[in-house]
Amino acid sequence: MAPLPQAQHYTFADLLTWEDRTRYELYDGQPVALASPSNVHQEICMALSAQIYNFLRGKKCKVYPAPFDVRLFEEAGDAPEDVYTVVQPDISVVCDPGKTDGHGCKGAPDLVVEVTSPSTARYDNLLKFNLYQQAGVREYWIVDPAARVASVFSLKDGHYQAAAYGADATVSVGVLEGCVIDLSTVFPEL
Repeated sequence: MAPLPQAQHYTFADLLTWEDRTRYELYDGQPVALASPSNVHQEICMALSAQIYNFLRGKKCKVYPAPFDVRLFEEAGDAPEDVYTVVQPDISVVCDPGKTDGHGCKGAPDLVVEVTSPSTARYDNLLKFNLYQQAGVREYWIVDPAARVASVFSLKDGHYQAAAYGADATVSVGVLEGCVIDLSTVFPEL
């Protein structure tokens, strides 16, 4: 993930007009191209999404895998040209159906999961961590395939509180009462 050399700021309105097949995120108007994920990354995302999807079946909360545009700071009345930050979490859970539209999520999802890779680790652990905290994402998971660890950050008084779990743990999802993730089925055997 390398920022494209740009002299201007772009908005979500601009992003909607780009016709190439490259996926982009916008950080304060600066586009960043996203690399295609590895097969291990995709296996982990699918395993997590499946567990969450099965738990949420028939409930009001919905799970959305990437690509799914999340306009973290969009407020009611904002037009696409007013939105300068757009991210594509690996997994998003949204419990307020009023936050979703034909383009993704307006505002903070309730749960976001990012699966790190060498090209995304810095963004996931620093930039996105701060953006999600600032936007009010209630729970943020960073899943590290190399370390076989899931770090879970729960928002308390505007700041994340951390806990880490190994590949054999079962983890309760704080924002989804009764949802438990079995990490032993998430990390593929290497």
